Amino acid sequence: MLWSLFKIILFVVLIGAATVGATYMLETDGGIRVDIGTQEYNLGALQAVIALIVLVVALWILLKLAGLIVATIRFLNGDETAISRHFDRNRERKGYEALADGMMALASGEERTAITKAARAERYLRRPELTNLITAQAAEMAGDRKKATEVYKRLLADERTRFVGVRGLMKQKLEEGDTDTAMKLAEKAFALKPQHAETGDVLLALQATQNDWHGARETLGKKVKHGALPKDVGKRRDAVLALQEAKGIFQDGNSIRAREAAIEANKLSPDLIPGSVLAARSYLEQDNKRYAARVLTKTWKVQPHPDIAEAFAEIEPDETPEQRLKRFKALTKEHPDHPENKMLLAELHIAAEQFDKAREALGDLPTTKPTQRVLTLMAAIERGLEAPDSEIRAWLAKAVVAPRGPQWVCDKCHTVHADWGPVCENCGAFDTLSWTEPRETDMKMPGGTRMDALLVGAPDIAPDREMVAEARAEDHEALVGGSDPADEAVDVTPAEATETESKN
Repeated sequence: MLWSLFKIILFVVLIGAATVGATYMLETDGGIRVDIGTQEYNLGALQAVIALIVLVVALWILLKLAGLIVATIRFLNGDETAISRHFDRNRERKGYEALADGMMALASGEERTAITKAARAERYLRRPELTNLITAQAAEMAGDRKKATEVYKRLLADERTRFVGVRGLMKQKLEEGDTDTAMKLAEKAFALKPQHAETGDVLLALQATQNDWHGARETLGKKVKHGALPKDVGKRRDAVLALQEAKGIFQDGNSIRAREAAIEANKLSPDLIPGSVLAARSYLEQDNKRYAARVLTKTWKVQPHPDIAEAFAEIEPDETPEQRLKRFKALTKEHPDHPENKMLLAELHIAAEQFDKAREALGDLPTTKPTQRVLTLMAAIERGLEAPDSEIRAWLAKAVVAPRGPQWVCDKCHTVHADWGPVCENCGAFDTLSWTEPRETDMKMPGGTRMDALLVGAPDIAPDREMVAEARAEDHEALVGGSDPADEAVDVTPAEATETESKN
C-alpha cells in the first residue's frame, strides 16, 4: 500500500519537474545551429533536447534492425534457429532479471513479491526447475503450505528436480510430526542422492528414534562409502548403533546374538562406556572373566567412570573387601589424580574399614571438587572414625546443596540425561551425549547408589532404627522452631544418605 502511494507521488513529481524544465527551456535564449551542406537549421533549447531524444531512439532502432538483419542472413545460410534465438534473447534477459529479483525478494523476506517474480520468470523462461523452487520456498514463508506442497509435487515429475521435491515434502512432514511418512520420503531422497549429508542425517535420526538400528547401520555405511561422513566418525557412530542393536536383541531374548553384537560394538569403539559395560557383561555370561576385566580396564584407561567400576565389581561378586581392594588395583593404578579414581579408592577403603586410608584417598577433593558424592563419602568416613554427630551432619548438610558432578550432557543443547542414550531426548541429536560437568546442578547424582555394589561385607556403622527416627523427629522440631538446619541435620547412614541424594 505504501509502496503504491510512493510510486504515484514519484510519478507526479517527475511530470511536474519535466513541465518546469520545458517551460524554462522555452524561455531560454540561444540554441543550436546545424549546417548540412547549403542548409542551415537553428534549434532552440527545447527543440535541441527533443532532437537528441529522437536521435537516441533512432540509433536504438537501427541497432535492433541490424541484429535482425544479421539473424536473417544466418537463417538464409542454413542456421534454422538464428531468428528464434534473436527473439528469445530478449525474453531470456527479462526472464533472468525476474528470476534474480525473485531470489532477492526471497532473501529479503518478501514472499508475495518472490512468488510474483517467479511467475514472471516462468512466463519468459519456461524453466520450471528454476522457478518452482523459489515459488515453493516463498509459499512456505508466507504460510501457504498447500501451494508449497503442490509445487514440490510438480518438481517430482522432472528427474533433475525430483530430489528437491522429495526433500521439500520430507521437511513438511517433519514439521507436521508425521514421522512415518517423513521416514519413507527420507529413504527415497537418500536413495536419489546418498552423498547429501543433511538428508542422511535426517534419515539416520528418524531410524534411531524408531529403534530401526539395523537400517540405521546400513544408512551409516552408505554415508561413509559416499564420503558424506569421515571414516573415524562413522566407526564411532556404528559402534553406538551396534550397542543399541545389541540391547534390542537382549530384550528379544536372543542372548547369543546379543553377546556378539555387544562385543562387536566394543571392538568398533573401545572408549564407548556403555558398550564396554555391555560387552563385559556378555563375557561374564560366557564365564570369561579375564576378557571382561580386559575390556573394562581398557575403557577405564580412556575415561574413568562409575559404570565401569560397577561392572568390574560384578566380575567377583563374592569376594571380601580386602580381596576386592587388591583386584581393583588394575583400575586404580591408572589416572591416580582423577576424581573418579580417588572416589573409587575411598569407597573400597570404607568397605575394608580403612577409614584413614579412605580420607587419604579422597585427598583435597572435599575442598577442590566438593560434589554430593565426595561429601557423602566424607560423612561415611567421619562416621567410621566415630566423629561427633555434629560433624557428620555438617558434611551431609553440605552434600544437599553441593554440585552433583559429571553427568551425561548433550553437547548440542546441554540437556542433562540420567542415563546414556544414542539420541538426545531434548533436541533429537545423534551421538551427542558426553560425560562432563553440566551447566545446571539440579540433576541426579551419578554413582551414589553404586557405592553399595562396591561395599561388599561393609561394617555396620549405622545407628539403629530408633536412633534414626529420634534424629529425624529432632530435625523436624528444629526446623519448626527456626534453628539452624545445618546443626540439626537428619542423622542417617552414609549409604542411606547416598541413596537418598541419588533419588532426589
